[in-house]
Amino acid sequence: MSLDATDLYHLRRAVELARLALERGDEPFGSVLVSGVGEVLFEDYNHVVELEATQHPELAIARWAGAHLTAAERAAATVYTSGEHCPMCSAAHAWVGLGRIAYAVSSAQLTAWRSEWGAPPSPVAALSIRDVVPGAVVDGPAPELEDEVRELHRRFAHDHP
Repeated sequence: MSLDATDLYHLRRAVELARLALERGDEPFGSVLVSGVGEVLFEDYNHVVELEATQHPELAIARWAGAHLTAAERAAATVYTSGEHCPMCSAAHAWVGLGRIAYAVSSAQLTAWRSEWGAPPSPVAALSIRDVVPGAVVDGPAPELEDEVRELHRRFAHDHP
């Protein structure tokens, strides 16, 4: 499967949420959970700086879905995210049994950008979702959104050396 117009619509919302996180002084990540019939069920953005290091939007989605959706509803849903899941969020996604993941930029892209800017490395290996969850259905990156997401992360790296 590849990204279509509906995917790009929801990915753009995830990027808007990432921008909101940045405006609040946090790392620019945002995510949207969409049901199998196209209804937006839950959305969130990063709260790592504001709250604590595990407050990623993908983890919030996994927790919400586990508490509010049936196994079938979780499996039919798609998580749209501005950046590829980290290993923690990938694992939560799998444990809860969520369906497809679509992301705007990959962990590899973000790692390369951060290195280019001289930002410190992540404390966690930048594994792809498929390395953590071999059976995951994943689509991304979205070249249409790369420049915009890169600029959000550049601004964060510049403001938080």
